[in-house]
Amino acid sequence: MKSKFTSLYIYIIIPALIFIGCAKKNYELLPSYQFKSTNNLPDYNNLDYWAAHPWKWDPSDSVPKPLRNNLNKDSSIDVFFLHPTSYTGQDKKNWNADIDNQSLNINTDYSSILYQASVFNEHARVFAPRYRQAHINTYYTTDTINKILAFETAYQDIKNAFENYLKNYNNNRPIIIASHSQGTTHAGRLLKEFFENKPLKEKLICAYIIGMPIPVTYFDSLVPCKDENQIGCFVGWRTYKRGYIDPYILRDENYKSYVVNPLNWKMENGKIVSKDFDKGAILKNFNKLKKHILDAEIKDNVLWTCKPKFFGNFLIRNKNYHIGDINLFYKNIRDNITTRLEVYNSRLKIKD
Repeated sequence: MKSKFTSLYIYIIIPALIFIGCAKKNYELLPSYQFKSTNNLPDYNNLDYWAAHPWKWDPSDSVPKPLRNNLNKDSSIDVFFLHPTSYTGQDKKNWNADIDNQSLNINTDYSSILYQASVFNEHARVFAPRYRQAHINTYYTTDTINKILAFETAYQDIKNAFENYLKNYNNNRPIIIASHSQGTTHAGRLLKEFFENKPLKEKLICAYIIGMPIPVTYFDSLVPCKDENQIGCFVGWRTYKRGYIDPYILRDENYKSYVVNPLNWKMENGKIVSKDFDKGAILKNFNKLKKHILDAEIKDNVLWTCKPKFFGNFLIRNKNYHIGDINLFYKNIRDNITTRLEVYNSRLKIKD
């Protein structure tokens, strides 16, 4: 049965110049891998098929300069991160991306892996598999059969990667599931299959499943986090400019969706949390932290913010801030991981 995670969803991208710019001028490019998979299937025993992996350097290892002085890296947990759609080009011949598409992989590495996956690297080893992602058009095609098959292809890669991770790397370590956009489409299913009502749930610190609606009926027993200290739960949000109701994305949503406000980690509909709680965003320049640039409030199924206040914000014409769902709240998320990990560790001490 098709879930709400694979429902019609059109993404209107904010100019990358502002929220997620090219970082090639600040970071050395990854090696030019010249590899080919077997039968176009990713081999997760080969590090080349991981966009992020602790056994190699990758952009998820990057730390913004303002956060390096007080860095306390301990790598005591693991993050399994599922990146959003980067397969958005005009080539519509294939429903799913070629896993060996080098330019697409580099685009993924220096966008979502750098600006999103890196938020988790203070306390965690980051694992992010490459997968045969579905083309962006898959979200709004009327070809239901091929839509389901495209998402199934992507999910099976992710499932295989996660099983490889569990077998070879987890070693009973606590874990965070993190995702954005198409990654969240698959993360929801992964949580249901491997965590909900399963022993692995006891190792779940939090699931940061961001950028897609999370219907209140989707999970049976996995619950949303009610505050910054809760563990074994999930958080998620979709970001828009205050007052904007997207006619393409929100008009057909006739169900209630969970939304957590990343400025205070609560679910308080209609309450504006002020800019004082905004600890910092990472925008085009990865090495600058922009503090107190937005407030946020939950408005029904989404998160509303003011227009972010920073030099050059006049270039932002779009009112859908989807592409900035994570890096707009970079420091808030990073600090929240620390908080939840402390709670997890304190409970372990009590049990011991």
